[in-house]
Amino acid sequence: MQPAVLDPGLELIVGLGNPGDQYAKTRHNAGFWLLDRIASRFNLDFRHQSKFRGDYAELIYADRKIALLKPTTFMNLSGQSVAAVAKFYKIPVNHILIVHDDLDLPVGGVKLKLGGGHGGHNGLRDMVALGSKDFWRLRIGIDHPGDRDDVVDYVLKNPSKADRQVIDAVLDRCMDVMELILDGEMEKAMHQLHTKI
Repeated sequence: MQPAVLDPGLELIVGLGNPGDQYAKTRHNAGFWLLDRIASRFNLDFRHQSKFRGDYAELIYADRKIALLKPTTFMNLSGQSVAAVAKFYKIPVNHILIVHDDLDLPVGGVKLKLGGGHGGHNGLRDMVALGSKDFWRLRIGIDHPGDRDDVVDYVLKNPSKADRQVIDAVLDRCMDVMELILDGEMEKAMHQLHTKI
């Protein structure tokens, strides 16, 4: 029995990406893409908050406030933005969900998990600012270019039209379980999300 899995009490959902129109459609912005869908579902508007170094919105869900954050620090400094919100609202690390692109999952892959390493992802690497690795992660697969030297160029380019359609379908699946996630039903969300269609 893992109590944190059953009731994470999510208070902060973060989408990782890079700010600016030139990055808006790149693979590295998959986290932003999902946050935009959540905001659209609940009719929320992001507003830039300089004290948080990011674009911020608040969702009132089941009488709880859940913060939504898109850091505007650029990917490598994302942890500074996340830590600023967590410190301001005194949010425990295991009440945070980070949504990010993942090279280790194929296009069409998705995984929800608690804790773990950064897997070479610079946005996750900077989460050292939180002081713990025990935050939730929602990993959106973008595949690997094959050569480590090609990674930076790869994540900062747009996916092919076919790949983007598959990623969009994954984001739809994430939205299908979003209310389970918001309700703290993480085991059910994981089961539904990880089950092959």
